[in-house]
Amino acid sequence: MTRVAILISGGGSNMVRLVESMTGDHPARPCLVISNEPAAGGLTKAAARGVPIATVDHRADPNRAAFEAALGAELDAARPDILALAGFMRILTEPFVRRWEGRMLNIHPSLLPKYPGLHTHARAIGAGDAEAGCTVHEVTADLDAGPILGQARVPVRPDDTPDTLAARVLVEEHRLYPAVLRRFATGDRSRLDLPYASAMD
Repeated sequence: MTRVAILISGGGSNMVRLVESMTGDHPARPCLVISNEPAAGGLTKAAARGVPIATVDHRADPNRAAFEAALGAELDAARPDILALAGFMRILTEPFVRRWEGRMLNIHPSLLPKYPGLHTHARAIGAGDAEAGCTVHEVTADLDAGPILGQARVPVRPDDTPDTLAARVLVEEHRLYPAVLRRFATGDRSRLDLPYASAMD
């Protein structure tokens, strides 16, 4: 059985969908949910679902190498085969990424390669884009630039705000990430594009 560690920083809605998907004949199971934020609401949700939890507070030591060493120690103890970043709001250094490269996924709220980084929904609206969406990709040392494993798209409406667009994209994130993880756990790295979300969604 493939072991999955999920890294979060906040409420963990994508983490919950991943955990809930890993049942029955799924090839993977969650072995750890870990956060850089001790107060992250997702930790409580994970514990309530029987998943071991851990915290490595990035503020406890401003040294990035020390933070990543502590993070790595927790991960080593859990022995994951795959790392799934789900709203993990820390940029990981090249040595850390290199260690897990080929085994680490992330979900990003834009149609990469458009809009890496932050404020993706405002940027899509500001550019006058007709559609937005989300991307699951492998994590590499280049920010939000790893091989794309799947995308889901939604229309951008004329009256959209960053918040309304984010809410609609989040629905697709909750569909896309579990689907890609299941495939990835079997060794399938082919791209998955979900059917387009209609304007009525």
